[in-house]
Amino acid sequence: MRLTRYFLPVLKENPAEAQIVSHRYMLRAGMIKQQAAGIYSWLPLGFKVLRRIEQIVHEEQQRAGHIPLLMPTLQPADLWRESGRYDDYGEEMLRITDRQKRELLYGPTNEEMITDIFRSHVTSYKDLPLTLYHIQWKFRDEMRPRFGVMRGREFLMKDGYNFDLTKEDALHAYNRHLVSYLRTYERMGLQAIPMRADSGPIGGDDTHEFLVLAATGESEVFYDSAVTDIRLGAREIDYDDKAQCAAVMQEFTSLYARTDETHDESLFNAIPEERRRSARGIEVGQIFFFGTKYSEAMGATVVTPDGSRVPVQMGSHGIGVSRLLGAIIEASHDDKGIIWPEGVTPFHVGIVNLKQGDNGTDAACEAIYKALKARGLDPLYDDRDERAGAKFATMDLIGLPWRITVGPRGLANGKVELTSRRSGVSEEMSAEDAVARVVEIYAGV
Repeated sequence: MRLTRYFLPVLKENPAEAQIVSHRYMLRAGMIKQQAAGIYSWLPLGFKVLRRIEQIVHEEQQRAGHIPLLMPTLQPADLWRESGRYDDYGEEMLRITDRQKRELLYGPTNEEMITDIFRSHVTSYKDLPLTLYHIQWKFRDEMRPRFGVMRGREFLMKDGYNFDLTKEDALHAYNRHLVSYLRTYERMGLQAIPMRADSGPIGGDDTHEFLVLAATGESEVFYDSAVTDIRLGAREIDYDDKAQCAAVMQEFTSLYARTDETHDESLFNAIPEERRRSARGIEVGQIFFFGTKYSEAMGATVVTPDGSRVPVQMGSHGIGVSRLLGAIIEASHDDKGIIWPEGVTPFHVGIVNLKQGDNGTDAACEAIYKALKARGLDPLYDDRDERAGAKFATMDLIGLPWRITVGPRGLANGKVELTSRRSGVSEEMSAEDAVARVVEIYAGV
């Protein structure tokens, strides 16, 4: 993409309504535009990151053996009456009546609808285990939407649902989701700590939230500092191996880490004092095991090997896809702008032409641009007739991890400059070497 042909409405000043870093930079970088309280249009740059995050979520869900589908945003109220949640959910649920006087709701979550799909098509234990998921827009009518996409009313979420014959199998699905979520977040350059949490309106006894530590987080959290030293890394996980998934669950949840709703002062004080931490956290996902809460209420049963019928064991598992953009920015920025991790960056590298219109620099930038495209990368070429300072400021604001700078003086010596956005370190090299270095960096992402 060439910047002269792109829609990137950057702002020089900080918007007055933006209270936290991620909201401020998403507005300034031309990623979103507010249409109503807590409701945003996703402009091209923001939409590009959103799709990259969504793709990572899809890849890791399917790696874990989960099957994608797509459910509608509007749901019949009668399904929620079956489960008993229609009147219990509260004013966050947006209730709608259509022209035929049918009662609908804009779905805040999909436990009822997925249970209805399951009971319509699955009758035998032979079809289990089964995990279905989708990535879909949700709506919760927050009383005070704020902080941009961090606490909006309309948001994009991945929600998945497991159906199992036994509690043991369902708890394996719980562990499997925890492992897949850890890998998902690490691919996005985040450390999201699983913390024992409250189940809220979803219900169930077992639930963990995944929280990214940040000063602007809405949740107060308490944890053993040793938990921040654990990484899943590149280890290979067999998602069908119950023992292996359970071991990862044990590794990541045996140390104390809880949200304020489940905080236990006596357990916390048993931790060595030098390792006790309290902080703020941003919730980016949650997993639940709730057994037969929905299957009993809605008649989702299967025939067992002995011919009897039993309600299936269930759980639900969510990732805040749109919220993740805000969380990543909160965790990765400086006073110049965003610093995207390589896994989610909207463009892999920026190309800055220091003397637009000069035959030599124009030709060199074109050659670099084409070479990167030919290697499967997605560069953003700043071909505007602007001063160098303005071009650098734009690149710093939008946060591309790498920048190749091309100017007449460097070209005279056969060199361009490759700069890391995170470290600020620049290195002179040939254009060919700069392309090769960027290709090598992204080969490992």
